[in-house]
Amino acid sequence: MMMNKSYGKALTLDQIVELALAEDIGAGDYTSLSTIPENAMGKAKLLVKEKGVLSGIEVAAKVFEHVEPAIKMHRLLKDGDQIKPGDVVFTVEGPSAALLQAERLALNFMQLMSGIATYTARYVEELKGLKTKVIDTRKTTPLLRALEKQAVIHGGGANHRKGLYDMILIKDNHVDFSGGIRQAIEGANSFLQKNNLSLPIEIEVRNHNELEEVLAVGKVTRIMLDNFSPADLKVAVVRIAGQYETEASGGITLNTIRSFAETGVDFISVGALTHQIKSIDLSLKAF
Repeated sequence: MMMNKSYGKALTLDQIVELALAEDIGAGDYTSLSTIPENAMGKAKLLVKEKGVLSGIEVAAKVFEHVEPAIKMHRLLKDGDQIKPGDVVFTVEGPSAALLQAERLALNFMQLMSGIATYTARYVEELKGLKTKVIDTRKTTPLLRALEKQAVIHGGGANHRKGLYDMILIKDNHVDFSGGIRQAIEGANSFLQKNNLSLPIEIEVRNHNELEEVLAVGKVTRIMLDNFSPADLKVAVVRIAGQYETEASGGITLNTIRSFAETGVDFISVGALTHQIKSIDLSLKAF
């Protein structure tokens, strides 16, 4: 079998920040360089202007550190905290021009991540008292997946796979291209054995007939029940009877998630956690 090209390791936070700074600053922040005295020092505070859940302080700290290591940050809140208008998240002190260079990028990261954390927390609240966990998907912003998935954690959710490399997830197209459910599952297990890999195997099913095919073969870790109604999902969960982890997916919204969770399914995956986001309004103000 021809192996796919490897693209190496995921970007680190340092690499993400470096690339983002290169995109934003380029050859130089000419506005600050032309208007701010070279030795000027300043202080600023991050103000909350909207209710939500905080996420991204570590990322903002990394931005300030990369722009100017001499910048000092004093943290007043932490990731995962509930926030409201008027709250001060942190203060920063250092060269004024450096604070201005870092300002927009730090805000962009924190506003996006806090928006994801806030939206995730709303889903988590709907699941209160139930065992079901809401999880994210690969529907993330290219190059920012690690940050967006961290924001899901800050909102009380859980993460699905990081990428194509840390789980085998057999979806409908894989089944169709491989020739059937049995062929796909047996192929996945054979691949892991031949390559001395230990990865969970999840398979998507579209109806009860496909579920029975999976149960007849076994050799998986989790079964994804795609686009099942709550009534059908409950029947499927009872049929699986704890033999495998269960996951519901497909158009599940904030208004409907509890009815799906009440079936006893282990996980509900919601792509909207990371791709239908309104950023939280934050502002960096000099003082």
